[in-house]
Amino acid sequence: MEYKDYYKILGVDKNANEKEIKSKYRKLAKKYHPDLNPDDKAAQEKFKEISEAYEVLSDPEKRQKYDQFGSAYNFQGGANFDPSQYGYTYTSGGNASDFSDFFDLIFGGSRDRGANRSGGFGFSDIFSDLGGKMGARGKKKPKDIYETDLNISISDAYEGCSRRVSLNYQGQVIDIEVKVPAGMTSGKKIRVNGKKYGLPGSILFKIHVLDGMHLKLEGKDLIKTVEITPAQAALGDQVTISSMEGKIRLKVPKGARSGQKLRIPKKGFKDMKGNKGDFYVEFNLVLPKSLTEEEEKLYEKLRELEKNKR
Repeated sequence: MEYKDYYKILGVDKNANEKEIKSKYRKLAKKYHPDLNPDDKAAQEKFKEISEAYEVLSDPEKRQKYDQFGSAYNFQGGANFDPSQYGYTYTSGGNASDFSDFFDLIFGGSRDRGANRSGGFGFSDIFSDLGGKMGARGKKKPKDIYETDLNISISDAYEGCSRRVSLNYQGQVIDIEVKVPAGMTSGKKIRVNGKKYGLPGSILFKIHVLDGMHLKLEGKDLIKTVEITPAQAALGDQVTISSMEGKIRLKVPKGARSGQKLRIPKKGFKDMKGNKGDFYVEFNLVLPKSLTEEEEKLYEKLRELEKNKR
């Protein structure tokens, strides 16, 4: 059996206090949480490992028992040992524990577990600073507030939307409906009453509005990239583009350059207070991927004309 060095796994000193252990755990858990790494098995295994370490080191009784075991036998992290040689009788695979065989050997598997377990750790341990901190009036902030992230598109933020989000809480996957109001901006939070879903408190969703391939949001200004051909750039043209308020007929000026912007006032993003930004069209000059025989002849003629200008 492999000896687990929980201090090394969390990256803390053996004399680390409760605050240091919790801080380190939260930092690592945010990085490796399964909800943030859905297709990364290595990250998910790492999350289980750090969660197991935190389960032990955050519990004074478990930590004392673990320290006594380690000091008595002077094990090194990662070393293998035979439990029977140290007075332990253990059969792997016969329990429902979420943690390693080493944890089950020392603490008796799931029988000695608290409510907080691998694969379903409370979001308050991972995403919240609320546990035990004092509010402005000296009251403890509630421990039953959990926080996670929700990514939405610019269109969803502008129009409002409803999202079904699956959260892993104490080993159970719970589907939660999040209603995003129109005008939502990045950094704002939406509180959902968790009691409707059998949770002990509310869930806070921090909103992140993501840029699209051709559309960006800067403050309340929308910037849309519009591709134009060399002919349109040189001669000018009329193009139709889509905005949040529908179609816009736009004039491409003669001699337009790649990166040049046109401003359309008060056609940008509208926030929850009704404040509106501007709409910018940014031209991107693109060359044709292929040329017809006629187009190729015209480009050759244009090249000759350009040479005569030099």
